[in-house]
Amino acid sequence: MSTSDSNPAPINIIWLTMILVATLTAAYTGKMDELTKASFDSAKAAVTLAISLIGPMALWLGIMKVAEAGGLLRLIARGMRPLMTRLFPEVPPEHPAMSAMIMNLAANALGLGNAATPMGIKAMQELDKLAAERGTATNAMCLFLAINTSSVTILPLGVITVRAAAGAHDPAGIFLPTLVATICSTTVAIIAARTLAGPDVSISATDYERTSAGEEKPAQPGFLVGRAGRLLVAIFALLMGGAMVYRASTCPTPDSFTGLVSTISAWLIPLIICGLLLFGYWRGVKVYEALTEGAGEGFTTTVKIIPYMVAIFVAIGMLRSSGALGFFIDLLSPLTALVGLPAEALSMALLRPLSGSGAFALMSEIISREPDSFLSFLVSTIQGSTETTFYVLAVYFGAVGIKRTRHALSAALCGEAAGLIAAVAVCHLLY
Repeated sequence: MSTSDSNPAPINIIWLTMILVATLTAAYTGKMDELTKASFDSAKAAVTLAISLIGPMALWLGIMKVAEAGGLLRLIARGMRPLMTRLFPEVPPEHPAMSAMIMNLAANALGLGNAATPMGIKAMQELDKLAAERGTATNAMCLFLAINTSSVTILPLGVITVRAAAGAHDPAGIFLPTLVATICSTTVAIIAARTLAGPDVSISATDYERTSAGEEKPAQPGFLVGRAGRLLVAIFALLMGGAMVYRASTCPTPDSFTGLVSTISAWLIPLIICGLLLFGYWRGVKVYEALTEGAGEGFTTTVKIIPYMVAIFVAIGMLRSSGALGFFIDLLSPLTALVGLPAEALSMALLRPLSGSGAFALMSEIISREPDSFLSFLVSTIQGSTETTFYVLAVYFGAVGIKRTRHALSAALCGEAAGLIAAVAVCHLLY
């Protein structure tokens, strides 16, 4: 028996502990009926969410397939080589994983969640090709997941929108504290991942070059296709420029930072889609065929994720319904109050790594009651600067069948803790 088989991954112990604690708590509080209902409802919610991911996953992995076939990912990797090779020395600079990770982190920074998840899964799939031991996370996978769950957020669009709808005096006021908190969390996550990393289980760069020698090269445009691609790009740029000028002249200028952010976000996704497809066509890619091929891979990937999501969602649902989460909050509140973390903010902090929808709903409720209070300011910053760690772990690792997560969860949780501490400190400083 191998070492990896005899030593269970941390996620095994954490997941089992969550189930057992929830069941014991429900037994003492008399909430066994609620616990049973939550287990089935959570399993159903996991499958429902996975099904809702199929469309965005198919679309974005299809578009990524077009970009990859045209060689864009390799071009991006070359441009970011100095930084990425320092962070990920185990990954060959020209490997598609490099550019897929860059695009995922950029999408997260801009608050483009629908695009970030498929790109992150694509990156994890490419990193899995470098794994010498299937089912075990490599050092690069662990670092990527830790960065992803703590990545620097420039535009927390969802949170700003909720604050604006609730009538907050300065909806975008969380921009600076969110940026500071995510810089702190990302820095700590990188340090933790590097510190906890042991011997790697990736293949060597020489092995990669040998195995990739026969891989299909990026498509190159023929004479007619190249000319048609350039013409299409020129026409599209001309018409889009005209459309932007027209909209600027007929629509009122955004009177706030929030309005400007909303305008940018509305234009960004369509422009990215059109730009990547035009690039692929310019490079001689059969864009429709490539997109449908990538979309098929996205569908298959989403189906593979379902068992992992069911396991995580059931544990979280049982923990919440049993009252165990409330018990931990009551237990820790006297201690956290000493450092300026209110009980309701502590609820948010404990819920955020477990349930994105639950944390978002709690934040929205607090903001609707007191849009300009310190509590509202703090929970908005926590929501914008932290991530649903267990969900990301289930989705990204589930997509490639990772069962031995090694130090990924520990590094990610270190980043989460650093982000929370930084959020509390900077909110007290700026509010």
